[in-house]
Amino acid sequence: MEEALAEPRKLLPGLDTPLESRVRLLPVFTPNPDAFGRFAERFARYMGTPQFLVYMTLFCILWLGWNTLAPEEWQFDPKALNYTLLTLILSLQASYAAPLILLAQNRQDDRDRVQIEQDRSRNERNLADTEYLTRELASLRLSMRDVATRDFVRAELRTELRSILDELGERDASGSAPTKRRKDKKDRNRGQEPSADAQETPQGADLEPAESSRQSGERPDEQ
Repeated sequence: MEEALAEPRKLLPGLDTPLESRVRLLPVFTPNPDAFGRFAERFARYMGTPQFLVYMTLFCILWLGWNTLAPEEWQFDPKALNYTLLTLILSLQASYAAPLILLAQNRQDDRDRVQIEQDRSRNERNLADTEYLTRELASLRLSMRDVATRDFVRAELRTELRSILDELGERDASGSAPTKRRKDKKDRNRGQEPSADAQETPQGADLEPAESSRQSGERPDEQ
């Protein structure tokens, strides 16, 4: 009993190994899914049109009318059998129409899924582009605050010109006083020059008679 418990549990044969490829007697039929899907979609679209309903109604009316009003030798689906053949045809049509419609619906769902994925990726790109543009606009607005506008430049130029004009006016006012003083000094110097000449001329006049007297005094002594 203990030995039986100590032994590891053996798995069933074949469960721990992958399945091998089995040899098939008949080849597997794999129709072209695209071609069959296109046929299913065309059939489903045609069944959903008023034209199909009108044709189907006319077919049923003719079938019932012929098998009801025609002679019994000519009837192929008599009324006594409750139109068994027509019932089988309609059931067969319904049994094939339902899978075809489902196949067409599945293909449409696949296309819708792909379209939704494309729309989602497009919306994500548009959202990313919009966020990028909003960031760029915000940065441009922030940079435009630092950029000087025309009005700001004009105001600054006006203030600068006014300050320059004020400085020039102050320089002119401060420089006019020394020029006036210089002019006064020049005028004073010009007024003193004729008085010096006048003082020099009498001295020369006094010297001339002295020299003449000397000459005249010397001359009598010599005689």
